[in-house]
Amino acid sequence: MKFRAKIIGKGSLDLFIQVSSTVARLVKVCVLRVCPDRICFGSAGSGGLQEARLWCEVQQRAFQHFRMEGVSEELNEIHLELMAEHLSRAARSAVGASSLKLQLTHKRCPCLTVVVELASPLGRVRSVMHDLPVRVLPRRVWRDCLPPSLNASDVSIYLPRWRMLRSIVERMVNVGDHVLLEANLSGKMTLSIETEVVSIKSYFKNLGNPPKSAVGVPQNRDLESMVQVRVDNRKLLQFLEGQQINPPTALCNIWDNALLHLVLVQEDVSLQYFIPAL
Repeated sequence: MKFRAKIIGKGSLDLFIQVSSTVARLVKVCVLRVCPDRICFGSAGSGGLQEARLWCEVQQRAFQHFRMEGVSEELNEIHLELMAEHLSRAARSAVGASSLKLQLTHKRCPCLTVVVELASPLGRVRSVMHDLPVRVLPRRVWRDCLPPSLNASDVSIYLPRWRMLRSIVERMVNVGDHVLLEANLSGKMTLSIETEVVSIKSYFKNLGNPPKSAVGVPQNRDLESMVQVRVDNRKLLQFLEGQQINPPTALCNIWDNALLHLVLVQEDVSLQYFIPAL
């Protein structure tokens, strides 16, 4: 197995820093899946949906140099388990750097080595190396590391402005533990929370819906019919506070009373977060 990649340029470096920081805010331990055309970050553990799960993909074109060899020609992939905060901390040291290198190494134990090259005012290059311990996952557990396989959602809708949505959810966290999210195929969405002493409901309209064919929503669904899902308020807030990517496209898919699926899409990055219903 071999893996080596290099990022050059402020835009690409900032993007990788944002991705690694977002992953670290959403999961403690992550699985890094290296493929010939991309790298993926996923939640560690079973692939079920008993708890919130993350899946993030960074396309190969985000790297200026990228080379990998998997466990075999038939299974040309590498799966590594590591502490997400360790990678985030190493990536943050690349702020203002000229390049960042990732390499799979073996130093007493398997490591993901991150080398950051910093240019000094005198034109000299100083290298900072981080050796992050990893666990190479055997093939028998690879299936557990994949994102959930799902049927078409009942509703797909674009999310409202990020700061406004986060501010509303922050207030609701102080009221109760569970938030009810409802949406339909006419661009309407509501967020509500209710306790014995207080009831709060926020309304959004004209949010827009992706084409049904693009997201797999059933063609015969009533446009005005609301689909709902009740989720852990803190998990939703964790996602809203944790993402650092600032993508042009943000949407959510809802399976009625079953699952909330949040999706962020940027040119070279896509991030998915799955929150099961309560």
